[in-house]
Amino acid sequence: MTHTNTQSSTAEPSPSVLPTRSLGGLEVSALGYGAMVLSPGVYGEVDDERGERALRAAVDAGATIIDTSDGYGADGHNERLIGRALRGRREQVAIATKFGFRLPEGVEPHPFPTGYAFGELAVNGDPRHVRGYAEASLRGLETDYIDLYYPHFPDPQVPFEETVGAVAELIEAGLVRHLGLSNVTADQLRAAHAVHPVAAVQIEWSMWKPADPQMLATARELGVGLVPWSPLGAGFLTGTVGQVGEGDFRQNAPRFDAANLKANNDRFAPVRGIAQELGITPAQLALAWLLHQDPHVVPIPGSRTPKHIEENLAAAHVKLDAEVLARLERILGETEVEGGTLL
Repeated sequence: MTHTNTQSSTAEPSPSVLPTRSLGGLEVSALGYGAMVLSPGVYGEVDDERGERALRAAVDAGATIIDTSDGYGADGHNERLIGRALRGRREQVAIATKFGFRLPEGVEPHPFPTGYAFGELAVNGDPRHVRGYAEASLRGLETDYIDLYYPHFPDPQVPFEETVGAVAELIEAGLVRHLGLSNVTADQLRAAHAVHPVAAVQIEWSMWKPADPQMLATARELGVGLVPWSPLGAGFLTGTVGQVGEGDFRQNAPRFDAANLKANNDRFAPVRGIAQELGITPAQLALAWLLHQDPHVVPIPGSRTPKHIEENLAAAHVKLDAEVLARLERILGETEVEGGTLL
C-alpha cells in the first residue's frame, strides 16, 4: 500500500533493534512509546520541537509502535505532531491511535465516569461517526492507514458491538489494519472479538495497579495482546516524583495529592531498593517486570527526554530471575497504594 509520506529517509539514523512481540498478529517491539506526554496540558507545557525530538529518539532507540489518540491535545495536536515527526520514517513503525474522545461540533457527548477529580469524560462511539474520526486521524498522522485502531472508551449509550463493527468496516476498506480495544471489561473484549478478531486490548497495568485477572485470562484464551497504559504509574514508578506542578493532569489523580504521594513513595522504597541492587533504574525494573508477566505484553511508556526514552526502551533487554520476581511479588502483594486508581 502506498503512503502519503513520500520524503526520503536516507538521512535518518538506523533504529536500534529491540526484541519483538506479537499483538494478535501485529509484530512490534517489546516496548512501544506512548506519545500522550508530548501534548500540552498533560504533564505541563511542552513545545512541538521537543516533542518531535522525543518521537525521533523513540524510533532511533528501537520502538516500532507509537501510541496516540485523537483526544490528546487540542484539535488532534498529538496526531499532527506524530505525522510531522515520522515524515520519511512511516515504514519503520506501527501507529496505534484511539477515537471517540475528540468530538466534532454537533456530535453529542456521552458521559463516561472516571476516578479523576473532574469525575467524567465525554465520548461518542456511535458507528455513524467512526469513519469520520478515522479520516481526521489519517489526515493528522499524514498516512493512509492506521495499524491499530481503538475505541478510546466504550460508549455507555451505544452497544459496543456496533462501535466495533464500524472499525471492522474500516479494516475491510483498508484504512485500518488491526482492531484494538481500550479501557474495556473482559466481557466487552469477548463480545467484540465475536464481531471481529481483536489484536490488542489496552489496560491500566503496572506495579501499582494490578490487572484484572479475568481480563488477563480472557485475552490469553482469545490470543489477544495486552498493551499496558501508564506502565510507570504516570511517572510514579520512576522514583523521581516528589510533587506535581501546575498544568499537570496528575493534580486530578488522588494518588498524587501531597499526603498520598508521600505515603506511596515510602511504601515503594523496597522496590526501588531491588532496582539499585540490580544496577538498573526503577523505571527499567517496572517495565521489565511487566514484560515478564506474559509473552504478549507490550507496555507503552512515555517520556519527553531522549535519555530517559533510551533507558526505558533498554528495559526490553533486562532479564529478571525467578528469585527477583518472587521477591517483587511478595513486596507488591503487601503494598497498599493510597488514592485509588488512575481512571
